Amino acid sequence: MIDVLIPTCERPAAFAATLATLATQTYKDFRVILSDQSEASVFERGEVRAVVRWLEYQGVPVQCHRHLPKRGVAEQRQFLLEQATSPYVLMLDDDVLLEPWVLDLLGRVLSEQGCGFVTNAFIGLSFKDDVRPHEQEVELWDGPVQPERVTPESDAWWRFKLHNAANLLHVQERLGATPENPILYKLAWASGCVLFDRRKLVEVGGFSFWQDLPPEHAGEDVLVQLRVMARFGGCGVMPSGVYHQELPTTVTDRRVDAPQVLPVEV
Repeated sequence: MIDVLIPTCERPAAFAATLATLATQTYKDFRVILSDQSEASVFERGEVRAVVRWLEYQGVPVQCHRHLPKRGVAEQRQFLLEQATSPYVLMLDDDVLLEPWVLDLLGRVLSEQGCGFVTNAFIGLSFKDDVRPHEQEVELWDGPVQPERVTPESDAWWRFKLHNAANLLHVQERLGATPENPILYKLAWASGCVLFDRRKLVEVGGFSFWQDLPPEHAGEDVLVQLRVMARFGGCGVMPSGVYHQELPTTVTDRRVDAPQVLPVEV
């Protein structure tokens, strides 16, 4: 039902930790597809091999790809998407930790809503005591999720502030969201853990725009969400059970930001 797609580069310990939280998911109807662009294969690291074996022992298929040369993270994500065959694909970063109920919750909400994607935006737990009321405005969905056109110039763009630090944690606690009674909200974009309807993602071109970007770029995940949301709709889901490992980014040259240089319209 779900293909979990994870690109990685030079993060063996964080990558292994992310895979370990997949092994604890209560929902088991998924496959894991991995793409590594590390200088030395991450799949030769003991901690990664151990978790891959654990997943396979539970009956979760795992595909390990060495995908070189590097052409940028958008191209790496497109490569992963081309390997996928399941109705849903989870774009997952290699530095996040998931609660055991995340796949079940996201899959259930996407099936019920029939939109283009749903997301559990990640939370930085080092900020759990840093309460920022000025960044915690939230717009809830009242009724089915509908298409929305959001651009960096639109007022809706500033919804991203909800995903700063631990704002989402504070809001979902205040609203009483639970996996059994989730709350859907409007967003600009989210990072780290986004479940797409694969057909709808492919219909807007996926990440094929990598050819229009230099190898050093950022924001590819943002642009693809904007395109899917404009045609099919997308939403955030509370509670989020996704936590950022809060490591330095491996994309250090961020001067080319995809949603700033390429159009939302396909």
